[in-house]
Amino acid sequence: MATILVIDDDDAFRDGLAQTLSDLGHRVLEASSAQAALRMLREAPAPECIFLDFRLPDLDGLALLTQLRDEPSLKAVPVVMLTAYATSDNTIGAMRLGAFEHLIKPVGRKDIASLLQRIFSANEPPVATRPADMSFAEAPARNRTQLLGISAALREVQKQLGRAAMTDATVLITGETGTGKEVAARVLHESSSRHEGPFVAVNCAAIPHELLESELFGHGKGAFTGAAGERIGRLVEADGGTLFLDEIGDMPAAMQAKLLRALQERQVTPLGTNRTTTVDIRVVAATHRDLDAMVSAGTFRQDLLYRLNVVLLHLPPLRERIADIVPLAEHFLAQAAQSSGRKMYLSAEAQRRLVEHLWPGNVRELKNAMERVCSLAPGPGVTIDDLSFLRPPAAPAQDLFGPGLLELPLPLAIERMERAMIVRALEMANGNRADAARRLGISRQSLYAKLASLGLD
Repeated sequence: MATILVIDDDDAFRDGLAQTLSDLGHRVLEASSAQAALRMLREAPAPECIFLDFRLPDLDGLALLTQLRDEPSLKAVPVVMLTAYATSDNTIGAMRLGAFEHLIKPVGRKDIASLLQRIFSANEPPVATRPADMSFAEAPARNRTQLLGISAALREVQKQLGRAAMTDATVLITGETGTGKEVAARVLHESSSRHEGPFVAVNCAAIPHELLESELFGHGKGAFTGAAGERIGRLVEADGGTLFLDEIGDMPAAMQAKLLRALQERQVTPLGTNRTTTVDIRVVAATHRDLDAMVSAGTFRQDLLYRLNVVLLHLPPLRERIADIVPLAEHFLAQAAQSSGRKMYLSAEAQRRLVEHLWPGNVRELKNAMERVCSLAPGPGVTIDDLSFLRPPAAPAQDLFGPGLLELPLPLAIERMERAMIVRALEMANGNRADAARRLGISRQSLYAKLASLGLD
């Protein structure tokens, strides 16, 4: 039996969670505010686990977590953050501060039992203490880079980013073109202790092979034809910060060997000189290629892959993140319309059309589509005609929604859209309900309830 503290100002939710934890055999302490929790923690031995809500009446949950991490007796206590609405910032912020998990309310009994089993069998590493992030709604005012998404798949990436930000480990980001690999790298940099240092991005596929060595390492005067003066390389430019090597799979073999040596020794020798410079950099690499297959084919060095693949982050394609499509579209549409002072919105049929599309270009394609719509749509409401440039969906998806969606009452239109999204998610998951729920960004319990209410059980 463990002692667990639940800090939440929602009496009904707190009582329900406390009852579930008690039923699972644990001793439960309850607090409805941050101050009440701090008084309780000062007067009693440290609990073995804490469930902490993000929004409290007297103190932000992340600010309270920061205080807890400053107390030596509480520094290693596993903390589970709770929220009714997850954002990129609060997810990454929680994990960066060393939260064990970040859950969206409501939480099912089986999920709690599984989580507690992981908590009490895990050997948690030391946690870092850094200031709390602002909420997602406030973040644009600070011009923070954000990896946007509410789906379970992307939330897992956000958690991994938060954990990786606590360290200086080299990170390899994989994913299809347009999934946001550079955005993820920037979020990692801005969330890390190197955030005040430079973020230097190099696209290995965009630079001619014969110029790549000079670009990365720099060159001395007269090193080659046209080298009229000295030039420092991008590795030196990134000193004290983060070097982002995009499309690392396109790097020629000769450069792979030189990069490996530089990463091992953390020293740079400019082309045409004998002068070495020591650099302090964090390396983040990204690729849309299968590097393991390239190693097998002999086109990518295995030792370099080992050096890069310390922490692996995979960004799933947009077609596997159905729950993110409409929120991202609304965000990009508002962004595009802001410069013109317009207010635009997506009609129900436009949302349906966006969900049907497979988005081979992923988030980049979606953003471009919203910018195009903003420029060409005649009115504030984006209709299905405004999206005619998207490839028509397959017939089954059309049949799911049916004609005349705009002619239906709103509740019925929403029901039809929910039905279509659930059926499509189940098809993509080959009937696996847990996988379908992950793609939809909802819990398994919520999916079961919707299947029953829509007659799809």
